[in-house]
Amino acid sequence: MKANTLIPLIGLSGSALGAAVARSTQEPWGYKSGSKESIANLRDKIENVVWVMLENRAYDNILGGVHRDGLDNVVNNGPFWNPQLVNDTKSRKWSSHFKDYDSVLHDPDHSVTGNNFEFFGTYTPDNEAIANGTLKPNLKGFVERQMTSYPDISAQRATDEVLGYYSESEIPTLVDLIDEFTTFNYWHSCVPGPTNPNRLCAVSGTADGHGENDDSFLDSGVDIPSIFQVASEKGISWHNYDGTNGAFLPDSLFFNWTAANAKSNVVPLENFYQDAYLGLLPQLSYVNPSCCDLNTNSMHPNGNVSFGQVLVKQVYDAVRAGPQWDKTLILLTFDETGGFFDHVVPPLAIRPDDKTYTETAPNGEEYTLNFDRLGGRMPTWLISPYAPRGYIENYGTNPSTGKSESYSATSVLKTLGYLWDLEDFTPRVSHSPAFDHLIGPKARDSAVETLANPHTFANAI
Repeated sequence: MKANTLIPLIGLSGSALGAAVARSTQEPWGYKSGSKESIANLRDKIENVVWVMLENRAYDNILGGVHRDGLDNVVNNGPFWNPQLVNDTKSRKWSSHFKDYDSVLHDPDHSVTGNNFEFFGTYTPDNEAIANGTLKPNLKGFVERQMTSYPDISAQRATDEVLGYYSESEIPTLVDLIDEFTTFNYWHSCVPGPTNPNRLCAVSGTADGHGENDDSFLDSGVDIPSIFQVASEKGISWHNYDGTNGAFLPDSLFFNWTAANAKSNVVPLENFYQDAYLGLLPQLSYVNPSCCDLNTNSMHPNGNVSFGQVLVKQVYDAVRAGPQWDKTLILLTFDETGGFFDHVVPPLAIRPDDKTYTETAPNGEEYTLNFDRLGGRMPTWLISPYAPRGYIENYGTNPSTGKSESYSATSVLKTLGYLWDLEDFTPRVSHSPAFDHLIGPKARDSAVETLANPHTFANAI
């Protein structure tokens, strides 16, 4: 595997970045994650955290066409392929390729059993074989699953939708983030399943046995601690900036504790911009974008990639122009991969608790998830004047074992634990690599003042 990448950028234009790469150690500033020196530096430099979680996109889908050395993507290491029929050895093969859908009309299957088929070619893989390593994902079921989900579409259309990726010219705002800040190569979702269990796991360290977007998420029915409750109990200020427009509850209101004790901490998304410009951001700003159809800004498949870039630009530009920029860390990520292909095999993970989830697959069989493996790989960025510029972060370090492992959504909770001296929420958090070591000792004043303007796509749907 390639080493992490650090790019010396003095005097370089954006087009020259990919060619001007120098190799570095795994600790760009010399800090070891979780060390006293690293945690002390994190606490000295960062006062405000902005956590933005977009919707349902895979790394290869969003970043597959970006030509930057060190990115583990399609143009650097592909193309990759899927058979039209998983169990037919003579089946036609379809390759990953450029396709410019601003909005993907046919939302791919991202249920637990849908992910199973996409990863393993079966709805009900053998859990024991997965756990002992004798069964590994082959990632060959994406095209067939899209075709069975939407019988009226062609194999070509299915391939375009789930194996397609974007060009650099279509995602200029995100390319700016790659060139200016730190990109994670290996960041996986908590759960190989849909949105709300992943969002729940991200903010509480466990999906609490949830494997679908059930009614608990609509009526504040979750009764476990979250980062919002723990922050309040520790005197840490926070707001959930809510862009859902009343379509569903924002993430902090999944929890009955928030509904009963901290509803006033949930404020409209437009408040974020005024707070950022005026220097009024709390210690934790959690941003819920809008979702999930056309004219929404979360990048949900049947939303718009261009609109999602507008949100990213607005958040960044406001923080960058405000007085809190030099003490702020922005973490931009997605909740899960949404049924899009990615060529990196999702790894096993420590169970957060002893709860399981069972669902009936499309073929009528039952499958039980033990929450002992991660979901697909997603684009993620660390944005801060202290983040190394143009840096590609590969694997982190499991703080419990010292082994090299992928990052995941619970890495945010582990890092916030270092920052604010919080106890680990669950065993999953205890084993999650943190990214404290990526915060450097000195702020740079060269970060772009505004991100590139996005634009609509020629082929919108």
